[in-house]
Amino acid sequence: MADQKTLRARLTAAWLRLKNPILRRRHYAYLKVWLGRLVLWGGAVGVGLLAVGFAQLSDHAVHLFRDTTASHPWWPFLLTPLGGALCVWITRRWFAGAEGSGIPQTIAEMSRPETAGWRPLLTLRIIVGKVFIGVAAVGSGFSLGREGPTVQVGASLMNVLHRWLPGALHIPRTHMLVAGGAAGIAAAFNTPLAGIAFAIEELTRSVEARMSGLIITAIVLAGIVSQTFLGKSSYFGQIVIAGSDRDMALAVAVTALVCGVAGGLFSRMLIIGSTSWRGPLADLRARRPVLFAAGCGLLVAALGFVSGGLSFGSGYAETRALLEGNTELAWYYGPVKFIATLIAYLSGLPGGIFAPSLAIGAGIGHDLAPLLGQQDAQGLLLVLCMAGFLAAVTQAPITSFIIVMEMVDGYSVIIGLMAVSLLSAGVSRFFSQPLYHTVARHMIARNSAGSAGG
Repeated sequence: MADQKTLRARLTAAWLRLKNPILRRRHYAYLKVWLGRLVLWGGAVGVGLLAVGFAQLSDHAVHLFRDTTASHPWWPFLLTPLGGALCVWITRRWFAGAEGSGIPQTIAEMSRPETAGWRPLLTLRIIVGKVFIGVAAVGSGFSLGREGPTVQVGASLMNVLHRWLPGALHIPRTHMLVAGGAAGIAAAFNTPLAGIAFAIEELTRSVEARMSGLIITAIVLAGIVSQTFLGKSSYFGQIVIAGSDRDMALAVAVTALVCGVAGGLFSRMLIIGSTSWRGPLADLRARRPVLFAAGCGLLVAALGFVSGGLSFGSGYAETRALLEGNTELAWYYGPVKFIATLIAYLSGLPGGIFAPSLAIGAGIGHDLAPLLGQQDAQGLLLVLCMAGFLAAVTQAPITSFIIVMEMVDGYSVIIGLMAVSLLSAGVSRFFSQPLYHTVARHMIARNSAGSAGG
């Protein structure tokens, strides 16, 4: 009887609270806040799942290509040109906006002008094209990565979910794009700290967005999902990095200069290819993009044939083998990867340059090791060059050294990674403007001109 009276009293109190207009509005406001959080958290989990699926499909496609090529050396001369041509045709026909890295598209969408006719760069359609065409491109042998595209995939998902947020929460669309893009990096590399650094350094310069707990929560959630399916081990495993303080100082000085110059020139070539390339080949790409992509595929196949397959794929397998000391690659691995990645980027295929840049950096470190007398323990030089070259290409030194640090569990050399990243990015600025923001500005101008002309 007492229990019934207690229950009745509680129900009566609850009913009176609901009848009270002020309390009712407060409960409704709390409900909207939690609904918004659930949408954001669900989106972060979704980004993580997409990143995991993208990674597994890409790895399977690369392994299938390599296995087939091992038994049929002529296979790349057939598949790579045809695959490149088909991927570019499908992209231009049904998935316009999915070409390229994906990071400039995300930055462009965050800064786009409010004009009619703007071609959206972050949609569900883009997610489908970016993932499946990106997988097909690396499965055809092109030297491309999936990490940059995952940024566009994550931002696209969050852009769609932004419509479901209660308007009373006043969460800006740009915050959702930052959360999605940075969560994509965190999940793709399995590096949550790098995702946070990427959000701060590349995607936004707004203090309010930088300090948003919702953004950081989304990044961490995506990283947790990635670790759940891909494991908690580092991207390249736990690497033994040996070397004295004197070795470190010499290595930082040399790698900062070499990687800064090489990465700056590489970035400049990519910018020219995206914004101001002129000449017969540029005209051919503009008039006959499918034929141009087939020609790029033929060049990549030829590079792969003469280099023993070193030009194919993102370079993950070769980089990991170098870090583990399980292989002795030819000196031309870095230069071949440099050329193959540049060709793949110019082709107009969906795909990024993060993983290939790390591979090029590892190749540079492999070549520098004998010159610096570190060929017997080159792990230190390899990770420094990976961070240095990536920082020089992207001019995002904080993101670069954190990515490499988390990927190789390199906390013991964090000072060296920080130094070489900052110095390489500084050297790179003598040769090139920031890659992603420069290409994004060009996209905004071109897209705005197209919408005005339409």
